[in-house]
Amino acid sequence: METVKRTKIIDLLNKTIGFNKKVCVKGWVRTRRGNKHVAFIALNDGSTIHSIQIVVDITHFGEDFLKPITTGACICVNGLLVESQGKGQTAEIQAEEIEIYGTADPAVYPLQKKGHSLEFLREIAYLRPRTNTFGAIFRIRHHLAYAIHEYFNKQGFFYFHTPVITASDAEGAGSMFQVTTLDMINSPKTEEGKIDYSQDFFGSSTNLTVSGQLEGELGAMALGGIYTFGPTFRAENSNTPRHLAEFWMIEPEIAFFDINDNMDLAEDFLKYIISYAMNHCKDDIDFLNKMYDNELIDRLNFVINNKFVRLTYTEGVEILEKSGKKFEYPVYWGADLQSEHERYLVEDHFKCPVILTDYPKEIKSFYMKQNEDGKTVRGMDVLFPRIGEIIGGSEREADYQKLLNRVKELHMSLDSLWWYLDTRKFGTAPHAGFGLGFERLVLFITGMTNIRDVIPFPRTPKNALF
Repeated sequence: METVKRTKIIDLLNKTIGFNKKVCVKGWVRTRRGNKHVAFIALNDGSTIHSIQIVVDITHFGEDFLKPITTGACICVNGLLVESQGKGQTAEIQAEEIEIYGTADPAVYPLQKKGHSLEFLREIAYLRPRTNTFGAIFRIRHHLAYAIHEYFNKQGFFYFHTPVITASDAEGAGSMFQVTTLDMINSPKTEEGKIDYSQDFFGSSTNLTVSGQLEGELGAMALGGIYTFGPTFRAENSNTPRHLAEFWMIEPEIAFFDINDNMDLAEDFLKYIISYAMNHCKDDIDFLNKMYDNELIDRLNFVINNKFVRLTYTEGVEILEKSGKKFEYPVYWGADLQSEHERYLVEDHFKCPVILTDYPKEIKSFYMKQNEDGKTVRGMDVLFPRIGEIIGGSEREADYQKLLNRVKELHMSLDSLWWYLDTRKFGTAPHAGFGLGFERLVLFITGMTNIRDVIPFPRTPKNALF
């Protein structure tokens, strides 16, 4: 074939190249149809939800040459870009040369021209990015990741890399994956008969991180404002549409911030990211709105256009108790609110996003700043329609003695947290931060209902395939 520089399909459809010019496109065949004289190939290269039509003169290429060009095949096409005469498309390519890179036998290729359930596509996660649905989701995921970095960079925050392997449990929940090089069958033992981690690679018991927050706080105490964005792990046996064992977290930590500053940042951040998606992923969001959730765009605008209501946990519980609504889980002061409670406040009562603050300390993490009442802490949860909590954060406890007492109350390991406590001895300062599960954000912005469908290769109980 004659050498012509490849052009992405998105650039052809956006008219960045004029008509009646020779172009080269490369991609995967979505469909092929036609008659004895002409074939129409829908070609997609992943750059956009839209495919471009390749018009093929069968007398020029021959029927035998075209037979291997079936759904899933990968081809290179040189041809003339012309204005399309058909409906629903602006441009098409009159093929002059075609090279077949790879075939896909229709008898075994699982992505044929028909509707596939999301459950089935999870079983072939190595191919599902080629579908319109997952192409749209993963392009949106990319743009959201880019927007997150852009937002914090504009705000003067520094991207801070926290460790994936750690000896501390930031959440104090104990649901961590262990990291070891010891022989699982014949592990060395101490005199007490316990596993001797002094002989392990790191010389102590280590795990995959559940959060970069504790280390992020150290960064904020030196750089002023930082954010982390990386993989985190939870060994919870939660086989639900809302949980993953491996997921990504965004965690800003900011010195000299109190709970109110923290709420302002969370609201501004979420509105920025969702607006960015609406502006840069319009075709993909339109597709998902049409095919999966016709309220998606309205829900995104609902968040962008409404000021978030702020109230205390106590006030929220009072509203729920007086609502007269029968919930699956009982509501009482001290209860850890469930998604149904959170959604009622957002969707039925206030009809706008909600930020709840000042939670009972017994249901929140040890590092949250304690209020003067001795019962509550300066935690905050941002609640969205459909999914409930999307952000959890707090002003952090800056007082050494209060933090130490709380660690002791919860019987947490001082040996693994001494360095974190030490920061309250050396130039302590008010500071705050929050955590946002990236997949929860992608779930909200795509309108998907299962978190397994917004990460390329989900890790869930009994599943580490691909």
